[in-house]
Order: sequence, then C-alpha cells, then structure tokens
Amino acid sequence: MPAPSPDSPQDEQPPTLASTIGTNARVARQRLSLTQADVAKKVGLVTEVYSRLERGRMLPSVRTLHQLATALDTSPDVLMGHVRRPTPPPDSPSVRQLVQQVRKLEERQVKALLHLLPALR
Repeated sequence: MPAPSPDSPQDEQPPTLASTIGTNARVARQRLSLTQADVAKKVGLVTEVYSRLERGRMLPSVRTLHQLATALDTSPDVLMGHVRRPTPPPDSPSVRQLVQQVRKLEERQVKALLHLLPALR
C-alpha cells in the first residue's frame, strides 16, 4: 500500500480527552458568564493552570475534574463528552453583562428586580 502524500487528506483524529474536557469546560463557563479567573478560584487552581486545562493542554486529576464539574454546574460525564446535551444558543453580550451584574446583588435586590421585569415586557 503506498504511503499517503503530504497533500492527500488524512483521516481526522478524534479529539483527545484533554481537549474535550477543555472545550466543554469553556462552553459551561461561558454559559454561566464566568471568567477563567472565577472558575480557577472556585476549583483551587491558578488562573494560568486553568487556562491550560481549558485549552486542552493538560488533563485534570479526578478530584479537580469533580471540583470543576461542581463549579460549572455540570457533571464530569458531560465535561468528558460522555453525555450529549443540546447546546443552548449563546447569550448575547448584553445578557451576559446583565447576569454578571445580577450575581453581585443581594437576594432582596434580585427579588425587587424580578418584580420590575413584567413591567418591561
């Protein structure tokens, strides 16, 4: 069998587990409107280390994977790509900004805001 030429299409390699976890962690983090620093702090990692994890450059330990799943409100199975969930469309930048601001409010302020929302429709 002849060797493939450099210009011929190669079989696409499946993503590595590290890249799958990294991609799924990024998607979950963005869904929650969190920064890499936010997640790193929750998981107990330095931001640079978390960034490498999200880029698929390292595999987390089992303990870190569990902490990461908890911080991202998902499961280790989802992060590892074992469970397929429909991906909701991404929020607009203004919606993400609103969510970030609401997270800084006290519970009573959030409740007051909820009472105002029907008047805006």
